[in-house]
Amino acid sequence: MIQEFTVLSVADNSGAKKVMCFRILGGRKKFANVGDIIVVAVKEAIPGGTVKKSDVCKAVVVRSKKGLKRKDGSFIRFSDNAAVIINDQMEPRGTRIFGPVARELRDKQFMKILSLAPEVL
Repeated sequence: MIQEFTVLSVADNSGAKKVMCFRILGGRKKFANVGDIIVVAVKEAIPGGTVKKSDVCKAVVVRSKKGLKRKDGSFIRFSDNAAVIINDQMEPRGTRIFGPVARELRDKQFMKILSLAPEVL
């Protein structure tokens, strides 16, 4: 459950390490979960990355501590909140994805993120 002012870790190599959510896209939603697109501000970044500190960009949530319930009744939850920074064409800005991502990204058409991820749960 990601809401405004939530700090997330970044699960790609775009250069950002920590981002803060300040808007959830897709209508009048208060909370974002896995697969939702959010607008973030970069709070920590490594030198020489493609995104810099205080950049504003879009990201998709790939892991959530709150978890989500699947249609078969199972429940999946992760140990941290993480996002992947995306461009306007809904493709990741980084070339690598770190850590597992949820299978629900397939329903939201983020196939590039799924193909780059080392593990899909």
